[in-house]
Amino acid sequence: MPQTQTPFIDLRAAARELHSLSSLTGASMLTALNLVIHSFTIFINAYLRITFGFLTVGVCALFYGPFLSGLGCAVADVLKFFIRNDGGGFFIGFTANEFVSGFLYGLILYKKPVTLARTFVARLSAMLIVSLLLNPLCLSLLYGDAFLALVSMRLLKNLIMLPIETLMLYTLLKKIVAFRPLRS
Repeated sequence: MPQTQTPFIDLRAAARELHSLSSLTGASMLTALNLVIHSFTIFINAYLRITFGFLTVGVCALFYGPFLSGLGCAVADVLKFFIRNDGGGFFIGFTANEFVSGFLYGLILYKKPVTLARTFVARLSAMLIVSLLLNPLCLSLLYGDAFLALVSMRLLKNLIMLPIETLMLYTLLKKIVAFRPLRS
């Protein structure tokens, strides 16, 4: 009887990636690449920026799952603070948000066929939960700014960037899977 593809990931298999030397090495390399890509961040103002780190997060999530991609994002956030402090102090809430972002990508992309719809859902979930909810909440807690004002400021940028970033991530993931097929 042929196996049917389930829309849910095997969290135990994803957790086993934490014990695989090749997975740890791959995730570490992608985390380092994330740090390099971060140096090309475009700052719009103090609260808005355009970055391309989601590309490395997506690749890490596809191959190594939610736990390693979440940890990679959290480690990258801490290292970014030390490498290029953008003027603010360290706040653990942003590091937790980065973990959540990587974890969400992993839940949706890990060892699943790369489709435009799946890539869109991964990008959309990270945008809604992290960019439009958790990050403005942290900024509001830190600086006392109005939460709704922060969300409304980010909404237009995210609506414009969502299809662009989805297409970029989809194209990259399709090219990478063509060179290195997913293993079960």
